[in-house]
Amino acid sequence: MSNEYRHILVAVDLTKDSHKVLERALPIAERNQAKLSIMHTLEPLGFAYGGDIPMDLTSIQDQLDDHAKQRLAEIADPHQVPKENQHVVVGMPDTEIHRFAEEHDVDLIVVGSHGRHGFALLLGSTSTGVLHGAQCDVLAVRVGKKGEESDE
Repeated sequence: MSNEYRHILVAVDLTKDSHKVLERALPIAERNQAKLSIMHTLEPLGFAYGGDIPMDLTSIQDQLDDHAKQRLAEIADPHQVPKENQHVVVGMPDTEIHRFAEEHDVDLIVVGSHGRHGFALLLGSTSTGVLHGAQCDVLAVRVGKKGEESDE
């Protein structure tokens, strides 16, 4: 297996920590002259409400999608990540990250890991799911407020 990466996928949750995750991936992409893609996954509204809402959620989902694209651009544009490499997809995060990685020949996935404290435990399940199902290397970047987690 080569140590060279040709396509790096940065999966972000659109929080302020997303900048830290992207900034960790950028020098790796530069050293390897690799393509860098950044993505965010929105869970379908039907999943969140169990399909129990008797109304069409399409317009709300479209608004969420537009907002996510805007937030993703705010993170990616300052680092010159081209628009065509910025992706917002709808689905379960770990599944969509794996699908994207396989379809686009990604050889490194970079995700944020929130550790195991409170609500972050739920968020950490995405990075764990990505790690366990990935067919390529995964870099988990420790994120969160200072003092919230211990330094390894």
